[in-house]
Amino acid sequence: MSVNKVILIGNVGKDPDVRYLDNHVCVANLTLATTERGYTAQNGTQVPDRTEWHNLVFWRGLAETVEKYVHKGDKLYIEGNIRNRSYDDQNGVKRYVTEIFVDSMEMMSSKSQPRGDSRQDSVPSQPETGNSGAPF
Repeated sequence: MSVNKVILIGNVGKDPDVRYLDNHVCVANLTLATTERGYTAQNGTQVPDRTEWHNLVFWRGLAETVEKYVHKGDKLYIEGNIRNRSYDDQNGVKRYVTEIFVDSMEMMSSKSQPRGDSRQDSVPSQPETGNSGAPF
């Protein structure tokens, strides 16, 4: 038996990058920051905050929800799984990317509003769920 499950709560680093593939499937990418708070050890040593950046990938209906409601600075709760991939960059150097393919999301920021709409009551109150996976 094996498990590939990720749960993160963090802040969106920039507005989502949303695109539609040829077959009209929506995909959204964004970065999420999670921070472990620093502390002072008993001997007086200061340990600073540690921020990790995560690359998130949303597909289909969940990506459309991200496009409409998620903004830079919003706090999100997400569940998904880790996927690693590699590619060759413009100079032929092999690059490696770790991404979280999101299965479900809950918007935790009270300021999340649809793009172009200032009405607070138009934000869904239930967690949004969607499919992850390839566009095929």
